[in-house]
Amino acid sequence: MPKIKTHSGAKKRFKVSKNGKVIRAHAYKSHILNKKTTKRKRGLRQTVAADKTNVAQLKRLIPYK
Repeated sequence: MPKIKTHSGAKKRFKVSKNGKVIRAHAYKSHILNKKTTKRKRGLRQTVAADKTNVAQLKRLIPYK
């Protein structure tokens, strides 16, 4: 069997934790930050696990991570 190609966009955006969870960053943290509270921006820095409905698809996109 040939090797599976990794999706270039997905490899930049997602990681797989040691427990097998897909980790992603929050959106809305790149621009128009003046109107967002400091507390809100601080929360957006944290990573979070991807939703379980998307995990199977994401793992297909990043097979070797």
